[in-house]
Amino acid sequence: MFTRTRTRGRRPLLRTAATPRRARVAALVAVAALTATACSGNSSTSAGSGAKVVDELVQAAKPADDSLLPSGSTAAAIRKKGTLVVGGTQTAALFSLLNPTTGKVEGFDAALSRLLAKYIIGKDSVKRVNVTTATREALLKNHSVDTVFATYTITPKREKQVAFAGPYYADGLAIQVKKSTSGIDTLSDLAGKTVVTQSASTAASAVKKEAPTAKVQLFETNTECLQALRQGRAEAYVLDQGILAGNASSNPDVKVLAKTFSQEPYGIGLPLDATDFKKFVNDWLKKIAADGTWTKVWKATVGTQVPGPAPTPPTIG
Repeated sequence: MFTRTRTRGRRPLLRTAATPRRARVAALVAVAALTATACSGNSSTSAGSGAKVVDELVQAAKPADDSLLPSGSTAAAIRKKGTLVVGGTQTAALFSLLNPTTGKVEGFDAALSRLLAKYIIGKDSVKRVNVTTATREALLKNHSVDTVFATYTITPKREKQVAFAGPYYADGLAIQVKKSTSGIDTLSDLAGKTVVTQSASTAASAVKKEAPTAKVQLFETNTECLQALRQGRAEAYVLDQGILAGNASSNPDVKVLAKTFSQEPYGIGLPLDATDFKKFVNDWLKKIAADGTWTKVWKATVGTQVPGPAPTPPTIG
């Protein structure tokens, strides 16, 4: 993520009362279909204006009151350090993608990490460390990073090693194929086929469960998986639908299928021993959901490619 790994499916993809899950899914697939628009100047304009909105939100954000960072707390130590060390990726479109023109990492996850830094430190001071699905837990455990924003799905197994704040976003596993591909609609249709996904992702086990004869190949990053699919070295790519939709928005030769096959609640990864920090970050998430900041960030990032109203933020905890 930065890189993404996740799972999705049974519950609504960040829906509002008036926007059911199927409508959200249809919107994502529509994005994949509108390849001409996605690759046009209009898409670039939307991305540019979205980045400007995020900059304005970060600039206007107020830092936490001193009373919320008592002496000895994790947040107080980060404020004293003056930098929030964030683990993530630079290859997940819409969530955390390096803009080669500006040199900045942009997207939903990247924006939230900047806002959290501003809330803790009082300034937009983020040090980014690239992580993969295979290295996230280790970097949190040895405190090489303060947080991980990387479309990081919360699972019972991961919760034994990571303290998750959130969820702050919800998604589901989906299938990406080349535009010309037909005959693949569900995970079971992947039987006997070569499928790529990210290592340590929940997607690999989901594919093997539904299609035991599938030949699953693992790569460290979204970019590697996408390249394997586009080059014909794989017949399908399974990962979070939001990430796959980001791929389709800038690669007209691939498409995302409508169905999702899991529930993928994204959490902010924190060191397991930083129990006070989990409460602090959860309180911050509730704050930005209540004051509308979360919705504004969604509209400026994911919402530049997914039409329709912004979804309701997931319930924290």
